[in-house]
Amino acid sequence: MKLGIHFMNFTLDTPAEQVAPVLADTARVAEGIGAEWFTMMDHYFQMEQFRTAHDPMLEGYTSLGFLAGVTERMKLSLMVTGVTYRYPGLLAKIVTTLDVLSQGRAMLGIGAAWYEREHLALGVPYPPIAQRFEMLEETLKICLQMWSDDEGPYTGAHYSLAETINVPQSVQRPHPPILIGGGGEKKTLRLVAQYADACNLFASAPEEVARKLDVLRRHCDDLGTDYDAITKSVMGPGDPATDPDAFLRAMEAYAALGIEVVEVAPQGGDPVSWVGALEPLVPRLAAL
Repeated sequence: MKLGIHFMNFTLDTPAEQVAPVLADTARVAEGIGAEWFTMMDHYFQMEQFRTAHDPMLEGYTSLGFLAGVTERMKLSLMVTGVTYRYPGLLAKIVTTLDVLSQGRAMLGIGAAWYEREHLALGVPYPPIAQRFEMLEETLKICLQMWSDDEGPYTGAHYSLAETINVPQSVQRPHPPILIGGGGEKKTLRLVAQYADACNLFASAPEEVARKLDVLRRHCDDLGTDYDAITKSVMGPGDPATDPDAFLRAMEAYAALGIEVVEVAPQGGDPVSWVGALEPLVPRLAAL
């Protein structure tokens, strides 16, 4: 099992103007200890169930572009971008740009979006959930077309593009890996089976994750896609820095299910030190 760092808390022990060096140092330390992924949220406001909408939050793709310049190996992604936040053609261009500037390390993490308050506050349309899933599938189709040799038009129920030119193309071919976040069994996991290279589930309990993976496998069987080719990841529970042995015992059960990457979020206001303390955990995870 591999480690991913999910940077979601910008309420730091240092002054707000020092967020850039703290973010950069956290990413460098994560890469130094052997983390495979470095991800961030795609929110305009901090999540209310975590802190408040007035706590600090940086825009995701600008932040990943910054990190592309200070790291060399880790995959960079949002976990996950909301389909409502950017027109699909522009999203494909943004992720392509990240892939080019990171020399082939971008992922497209995407989902149906959910944070209504930030949409309404900043004037971003927030359609009903059924429509957002329709938009998500069209966005996946558009991104895949823009990463192909087809520069022709795209016409769907929600989006119409006259041309799908994308120059330069991504470094990773045929395209940057697509990760779809969420565990919805009828729609989300079906989209994973049809379009994605990776999925991300909440590590609520091994039994629940096993059930979600069984659903994913059935979708793959129905669609004729390769279940084994999909990278399975979870958003890890608890604080591995506090009790690494307990964390590893929990991860053994997930590794047995085929989970390949566990994402953990730095706790407290000193993410650099917190991530550095995970260094002994990385080889132990790899041995699972």
